Amino acid sequence: MYPAEFVQPMRDELTAAGFKQLNEVSQVDEAINAEGTTLIVVNSVCGCAAANARPGVRFSLDNDKKPSNLVTVFAGVDFEATDHARSLMVPFPPSSPSMALFKNGELVHMLERHHIEGRPAEMISENLKQAYDEHC
Repeated sequence: MYPAEFVQPMRDELTAAGFKQLNEVSQVDEAINAEGTTLIVVNSVCGCAAANARPGVRFSLDNDKKPSNLVTVFAGVDFEATDHARSLMVPFPPSSPSMALFKNGELVHMLERHHIEGRPAEMISENLKQAYDEHC
């Protein structure tokens, strides 16, 4: 487990952009099953989360259409919430960082680590905007 003071700035980067931090399994279920669309970000301490994932997802919110609900779990910290969120992303294997868009509880778009690592934040943003335009 990472120390709380170590990950807090990484949590704050998403919560400042409007994401709700989920720490419990019940919160994940409530968010995923909420009416409309829910984007869940599996946050991480890795470099590609800092350089690509978090900036990319923040840039993506500058779009006419966007998810109704923005939520995040933190890999390596929120163990149960993260494991449960990942179980809802099957058939995709667990990865962090990752991003999943759900519509009325159904997974409709997924970005795995291999879609994030080594790709600029702008490319991640454009991928998400296309998903928002289609599903939100």
